[in-house]
Amino acid sequence: MEKVIDESKQGESLVLENKEQNTRKLYIESFGCAMNFSDSEIVASILSDQGYNTTQNLEEADLVLVNTCSIRDKAEQTVRKRLEKYNAVKRINPKMKVGVLGCMAERLKSKFLEEEKIVDLVVGPDAYKDLPNLLAEVEDGRDAINVILSKEETYGDVSPVRLNSNGVTAYVSITRGCDNMCTFCVVPFTRGRERSRDPQSILEEINDLWTKDFKEITLLGQNVDSYLWYGGGLKKDFEKASDLQQATAVNFSNLLDMCAKAYPKMRIRFSTSNPQDLTLDVIETMAKYSNICKHIHLPVQSGSNRILKEMNRLHTREEYFALIDNIKRILPGCAISQDLIAGFPTETEQDHQDTLSLLDYVKYNFGFMYTYSERPGTMAERKLVDDVPEDVKKRRLAEIVQRQREHGAIRTEAYLNTVVEVLIEKESKKSDTEWSGRTQQNSVAVFPKENYKIGDLVKVKINDCTSATLIGVAIGLSMDS
Repeated sequence: MEKVIDESKQGESLVLENKEQNTRKLYIESFGCAMNFSDSEIVASILSDQGYNTTQNLEEADLVLVNTCSIRDKAEQTVRKRLEKYNAVKRINPKMKVGVLGCMAERLKSKFLEEEKIVDLVVGPDAYKDLPNLLAEVEDGRDAINVILSKEETYGDVSPVRLNSNGVTAYVSITRGCDNMCTFCVVPFTRGRERSRDPQSILEEINDLWTKDFKEITLLGQNVDSYLWYGGGLKKDFEKASDLQQATAVNFSNLLDMCAKAYPKMRIRFSTSNPQDLTLDVIETMAKYSNICKHIHLPVQSGSNRILKEMNRLHTREEYFALIDNIKRILPGCAISQDLIAGFPTETEQDHQDTLSLLDYVKYNFGFMYTYSERPGTMAERKLVDDVPEDVKKRRLAEIVQRQREHGAIRTEAYLNTVVEVLIEKESKKSDTEWSGRTQQNSVAVFPKENYKIGDLVKVKINDCTSATLIGVAIGLSMDS
């Protein structure tokens, strides 16, 4: 087992409302992080204006796109298997075109076209607006590629379609790229330098969602806490900005305040945070507004100071503990989740024990847990030897997962005999007589449907639980519903 998280959306084909005048069919699948799913909504919007309606039927597609992830080797191998499937269908339907989008496209670039010849076009994360031109090249019989990284592109002027939407929750992208050069991570190389989106365009997108009766948004970025809009481009160039630009700059705390104040009935989440960038003013803003959900995803990666240094993580174990203490002081009851890597190069048993003791200190609500996967082009791949045996990695991961399960059970059991507010998102996967939704703390809760509907905010009395799910009965609508 590699993580304790619902992966039901991985590889899901995405569908939006058809336009009658469109005559071509697009089949698009997404793998990896939430940013990839958000990007697919941007791509579908762009191609909708180019005559494509989306479909869930691969065999009828004129264009097949896969939005890819390079964070682990397993993710890339999954994509390759899907490309084999696409090409098998393409042999039956030669007019079908196949393209790779996203991080894997950026990392492997022309290799897909020149060496493997398994796709017709390759499009990096900053080049989606070039899709009409690239498709024209493909129609003319030429291979098409654009993997140029941008210093400005945020897609703030593209109105995303909501693919396979439940009509309740949506992602709103606020930053692109990342300036944190963690040695294990490919994101800075596949998504480029960090830049932030104009806050006005963010508010306009939230307003559009609100008018369409969405009830919850997630502000999304590789590192949302370092959001900084000053009317310029890259965050790294902020010091060169004018005095006026610096004086009127909007940071993440300001943005959270603006969104929560403007839409007091909209539930607001954000992801992902980095420990060195999550400041006290963000936590204090969360405490100020009841509609900002009380959950922080705070990747730690390791509990060992030595390994954190090898990872080029810009925080120490002690600084992380201090941040956790501040969250618990300012936001009592706030849920905290994690990312952890087992078996990073040179990791010793003592380093592993440091990670287990960190888990014991924080007692996370849930988390994403992986064995280390060496990624080509990263600093770790160039400078460090992947020297932890695979069986040791798996054993350490199993111990981490077991500890997280124990802590997850403690966290969910704390809700027994309490009343929580749940936003109904969908039908329960295990029973068509129950609804499933999430609390502010991002815990999944299920309860009998009765007369409630998707999108309702419901007060639920919790009378049972598993290590990951709350089980209860609705006692009425929330006052905010």
